[in-house]
Amino acid sequence: MGTGPEQKPKTEKQGKGDLWRFVGVASTVGINLVVSTFVGFALGYWVLDKYFNTAPWFTIILTFLGIVAGFRYLFMIAKKAGEKDGN
Repeated sequence: MGTGPEQKPKTEKQGKGDLWRFVGVASTVGINLVVSTFVGFALGYWVLDKYFNTAPWFTIILTFLGIVAGFRYLFMIAKKAGEKDGN
């Protein structure tokens, strides 16, 4: 009587696969937060501030932009996970 396909119960092996997939995505988000912050800092400190002699302004601005980029990715992944769960 339902309009959609019936959901089959997950086997134990499928449940473990979903767990490892979640661990992989979670570690990617954590690594991305660190890397994007470091890239922003590095570009600001070692490239732009050294070249234009404007310390610490580019370091502050690009570090902040790196943090924003990392959180943007985090929210994008969370949104995709919410859509996948059907929420």
